[in-house]
Amino acid sequence: MKELSHKGKLFASSKIREMTILSNKYNGINLAQGFPEFAPPKSLLDSLVQIAQETTDHQYGPNWGTDNLRQAIAQKQNSHYRSALGRDINWEDEVLVTCGSTEAMMATYHAVFNPGDKFIVFTPYYSSYIADAIVVGAEPIFVKLNPPNFDFDYNALERAFAENDPKAIIVCNPSNPSGKVFTKDELEYILRLAQRYDSYIITDEVYDHIVFEPYVYTYLASLEGAFERTIACSSLSKSYSVTGWRLGYIIAPYEILDTIRKFHDLQTVCAPTPLQEAAAVALSYDDTYYDELTELYTRKKDILISGLDAVGLKHTIPQGAYFVLVDIAEFGYASDHDFCVHLVKDYGIAAVPGSSFFQDGNQNYIRFHFAKHDDTLYEVIKRLGTIRADHGL
Repeated sequence: MKELSHKGKLFASSKIREMTILSNKYNGINLAQGFPEFAPPKSLLDSLVQIAQETTDHQYGPNWGTDNLRQAIAQKQNSHYRSALGRDINWEDEVLVTCGSTEAMMATYHAVFNPGDKFIVFTPYYSSYIADAIVVGAEPIFVKLNPPNFDFDYNALERAFAENDPKAIIVCNPSNPSGKVFTKDELEYILRLAQRYDSYIITDEVYDHIVFEPYVYTYLASLEGAFERTIACSSLSKSYSVTGWRLGYIIAPYEILDTIRKFHDLQTVCAPTPLQEAAAVALSYDDTYYDELTELYTRKKDILISGLDAVGLKHTIPQGAYFVLVDIAEFGYASDHDFCVHLVKDYGIAAVPGSSFFQDGNQNYIRFHFAKHDDTLYEVIKRLGTIRADHGL
């Protein structure tokens, strides 16, 4: 048989999915794959039932997305964008519905990059950013986010622009896996560099409604002069606990989005039509819903962090999203992957090896997520109770 594509040898299968498989095998608690354990809002589920029973449209939907959902997305975001744009978002030309944010990013990569183009990405990063780059032949340029607060060196970022003339910069905000929330000053600095070097800005905003006090979220495209070069990718998955619905979206200028749409059409044609119609109701929720979401995740963060402190495990403090990086350096494992396998086999807890997020292959961290029922998080802490003593620490 002839050799398959060489690209498949350049990146590994997802460590997140691998750990989920192991978690299922050993009946573990899955803190690896970041999907909420709890149900979506009842009104959203009621909408799905109604649409499933009443609609006659179970066929292909519009390639751009259904009118109802695109209008709802634009209406939700108008308050953030209006002052900078001087107008509302044009839902017909500036909103595209995709099969999750993952497909939104992949279609964007295809539309923006030619083989050999360079782009800047902060490290640690979500691993698919680099896999996507391999598929399209783009070259990542890494700029470090420095723990514990995961700030970046302004001079290092400027050098990355000046020395590489990047086609784009990727900004995940709040960041996976670090939980960093970029400040408005940081985003304005990124924008100034992108303007100076005529680079696109690609944002991943799927955790935009999971931000912890005192941190404040800023949509990069809402900054003065940013919209014309920003491709804002997001999703309904995390804010409404519907990761399995696979509904994402992109907001960008028509001149950019029309090209992205072509690759979206090639890859998936359209997102699931009935789910789009059902999901439109969620975009109409008022601030009360998002305030309660913040309270929910703040409580879960505090449960996990307090528990980790109680059992003596070092960890980061997330500013947003629902991940914690746990420092495992003291356990002496040469491989964080081996530690994660040991953790799920012997303690029934699945985590993600941190090296899959770090450009330098850092083996000192594993990633937990805390989108779990409170009782589940308490059980995790119980299982971790003897882990240091078991390792002679």
